[in-house]
Amino acid sequence: MGMESLLRDAKENYSEIPASVKEQIVLEHTSLIRYIVNRIAIRLPSHIDLDDLHNTGVIGLIDAMEKYDPEKNCKFKTYAEFRIKGAILDQLRSLDWVPRSVRQKSRRLERAYGEVEQRLGRGASDEEVADSLGLQIDKFHELINQVRGISLVNLEEVRGVNADGDRTGSFADIVEDVNSENPFSSVKLTESKNVIAETIATLPEKERLVITLYYYEDLNMKEIGGILGITESRVCQIHTKSVLRLRAKLKSLMDS
Repeated sequence: MGMESLLRDAKENYSEIPASVKEQIVLEHTSLIRYIVNRIAIRLPSHIDLDDLHNTGVIGLIDAMEKYDPEKNCKFKTYAEFRIKGAILDQLRSLDWVPRSVRQKSRRLERAYGEVEQRLGRGASDEEVADSLGLQIDKFHELINQVRGISLVNLEEVRGVNADGDRTGSFADIVEDVNSENPFSSVKLTESKNVIAETIATLPEKERLVITLYYYEDLNMKEIGGILGITESRVCQIHTKSVLRLRAKLKSLMDS
């Protein structure tokens, strides 16, 4: 029985999902949680406890079981992956593992990419962004390397905030119901997909290759370096620049 059928049966016949069903689903998704944790861990400092992140991932999976609607046209594994990632990234945010100074530098770079590319109407080169920041190119590359740990691609971070600074919705809330009758959500999802596709298409060739190999082919940084004939550190730098461009574009969309 597939996960969708299993959960449909449990929700139709019981007031809450039986512990045995939860245990079965957790066991069947252990490798997925481990995979997600390992992917995120690549860019985390060594003091972060990966066992804690794994446990947080399990909590995210259980949350996915409770909130998943089998009647909606969405694979449980896809929905669970969003919930697992969201739980882990929320946990990392609560730990505040990125120093304030690094967050400030990341926001500074995002703004620079957004402003320069909007002004030029095309992708900006390293030299153009460095010049807008008043930096020599070697100092610009130092700055990129300093913020690479924060470049976890988390679409949750580009969602809107209200006047009190609280998050006002999640990207997962949009994608979890592909048959949503809310036209605003559907339009926003379509716009987001288009912006992501358009942004990736306009990236410099190496950045586009790194994004494609990392997110679509599931290769790690070392493997990508081997394919492109560059160091793992250089791959991380290229990845960071492409993420900064992407986040600047997405934030511009979400704020519009």
